[in-house]
Amino acid sequence: MTERALAGSRIRQRRIAQGLKQAELAAHVGISASYLNLIEHNRRRIGGKLLTALAERLEVEPSLLAEGAERAVIARLSDVAERLGESADTGEAADFAARFPGWANLMIRAGRRVDELERNVETLTDRLTHDPHLAATLHEVLSTVTAIRSTASILNETKEIEPEWRDRFHRNMSEDAGRLAEGAQALVGFLDGAGDAQSEIGSPQEEVAAFLSAHGWHFPALEEDREGAGQDYVNGAPQLKSASARSIALKVLDCYAEDARKMPLDAARKAVEAQGPDPLALAQHFGADLAAVMRRLASLPESEAVRGLGLVVCDASGTMLLRKPAEGFAVPRFGAACPLWPLFSALNRPMVPLCERVMQPGRAGEEVHFEAYAVAQAVLGEGYNAAPLYEATMLIVPADPADEGGRARPIGASCRICPRQDCAARREPSIITQAL
Repeated sequence: MTERALAGSRIRQRRIAQGLKQAELAAHVGISASYLNLIEHNRRRIGGKLLTALAERLEVEPSLLAEGAERAVIARLSDVAERLGESADTGEAADFAARFPGWANLMIRAGRRVDELERNVETLTDRLTHDPHLAATLHEVLSTVTAIRSTASILNETKEIEPEWRDRFHRNMSEDAGRLAEGAQALVGFLDGAGDAQSEIGSPQEEVAAFLSAHGWHFPALEEDREGAGQDYVNGAPQLKSASARSIALKVLDCYAEDARKMPLDAARKAVEAQGPDPLALAQHFGADLAAVMRRLASLPESEAVRGLGLVVCDASGTMLLRKPAEGFAVPRFGAACPLWPLFSALNRPMVPLCERVMQPGRAGEEVHFEAYAVAQAVLGEGYNAAPLYEATMLIVPADPADEGGRARPIGASCRICPRQDCAARREPSIITQAL
């Protein structure tokens, strides 16, 4: 198998496998059958929206059709195999992807689903630990049970009691039983909703995170600098249920549009392909600030040069304002994050770019490596002589342990789910080590 199989040939193979005619596929994506014929015979290059539309109709990931994307697909298949504890041979993965693109696509999606489910488990653990609604509901249930038990004890132990008092105690028990039923229903509803880690979103920031995730952190209309595009995205977005979330989302999209104007999509892609996802080099290339470059990298469509990047933004209190989890890098949904992250170190050294190799515990005890780039920058103050407010931004880039130049620093997600016992920064025991 040639590793540089052409995109048109892959589209043709996939179309024939699904029993589609050229005219049917062409009409679905809005092009002529003759133009699709040129594409399938590798006489026209393809990319962007047309590639996405074809991939959607052919029920395959765009990366499995794109030219020059074989290495990215092979890398993803190898990663899935390694995470399942199997040895991954590059040649076998390449042959599998070429001969069975549908199954390769299914394997990649299954691997991502496993990642998603593991993040959901961490999310539910944090929710059961920190969610104020759960704590209040449990407290109400326990208080009501105690009240009913006390009333029943009085009625049982008192041999002679006046009818008026007996009726009052019965009325109290009836009212308490009603409150108990309501509390139990609320608790059941909460736990039923907890089956979906994205349900019962607990804050406007979480609503915004769900909104950004639903769009893949990429907004084509903002790339075109279309007037009012940000408001159009926000209007009617099902994830943005509160006015606060819509206000925050609009600010995030305005920032996105500004970053896109500084670093246009095509220019950003070419620069990343030439220099890699190095924020400092790209900041010098575009004359932009580091935080803007990091945000821009996290919003670029995935490619061989930009894959699996994560982003975390926090204010000076350490509260996370924005989070895009990277592949394999656990970011807590509730509660505090690991204090060893370079994100928080940047707050102690404002305007100083930081770069550090870090590693988090993986599934089967292996260590997953990342390059973490962080910087803390001042946001606009209230006026002259006012102390600046700082926000820290951290870009998370997956790294190969074999390429490590120095020792990686061990970090975690949060103390609650971190298996490392000998950490000086630990705030509370880990439920994982307790279970073991």
